Amino acid sequence: MQKTGKVNLPEGKKIAVNFSFDFDSSSVWMESFKKESEVYMSRGEYGAVVGVPRILDLLDKFNFKATFFIPGHTIDTYPEICKEIVARGHEVGHHGYVHEDPTFLSWEEEEAIIIKGLEALKRIGVTPVGYRSPGFDFSPNTIAILEKYGIKYDSSLMGNDFYPYHPTPCTVHYDRGNEFGEPAKLVEIPCSWYMDDFPHSEFIMTRTGMKPQSQISEIWTGTFDYGVKHVKNGLLAVCMHPQVIGRPHNITMLEAFMQHVVDCGAWVAPFKDIYDRIEF
Repeated sequence: MQKTGKVNLPEGKKIAVNFSFDFDSSSVWMESFKKESEVYMSRGEYGAVVGVPRILDLLDKFNFKATFFIPGHTIDTYPEICKEIVARGHEVGHHGYVHEDPTFLSWEEEEAIIIKGLEALKRIGVTPVGYRSPGFDFSPNTIAILEKYGIKYDSSLMGNDFYPYHPTPCTVHYDRGNEFGEPAKLVEIPCSWYMDDFPHSEFIMTRTGMKPQSQISEIWTGTFDYGVKHVKNGLLAVCMHPQVIGRPHNITMLEAFMQHVVDCGAWVAPFKDIYDRIEF
């Protein structure tokens, strides 16, 4: 049985909200989609050169602090903008090195990636407490490796909408029911593809997103409003990508959504601050 926690919200606040940005740059195209042409690299470049500055200015407008999950490859490609994210007071979390899917990696392969990502983060002065898996996926070893390297929370799993929980490793059986192990010490701050801009909006040849921003706004606002009305001491994680949300039509939608969140009495904070207020 999943044991959920609650967020000890600041007085007068109705729900916690985190705005997170997976700053993948070109790594998502190189590794996840195996595309290395200049066309795809330019989409990653857009995120670094145009998207992140727009996002940082928008966060400043609302005096919000956010969480950026940054692959080591992005840090090594665009160190100055990554340092600017840190300088503006935002949290930075671990997101692999070249956006590697860990699902079928051995312990040794996955651990090497975690170490390489940690080394890149250290070069911009960051020791992360949080992790998000590239592509929202785990291997059977992911939780244990994260705990070994001092990661306190993850935001990759989808076992809840509004409440954090301790994930339980699952052994899958096709001839009988699945087995669950002991809950991890790691805290899961759940996310959802619905609350992610990439599948809704990004153009991919075989499965185009490219929905109008009004549809994304409807999903995000509807989910948030449900949380405000029905959830006590919960949180909502909104996952975005600079090369997606930084486009003019999407950043305009995000600004309106942020204003709605403020008007409804949400506490907006980086994951590390939310983590510090989670009680089980």
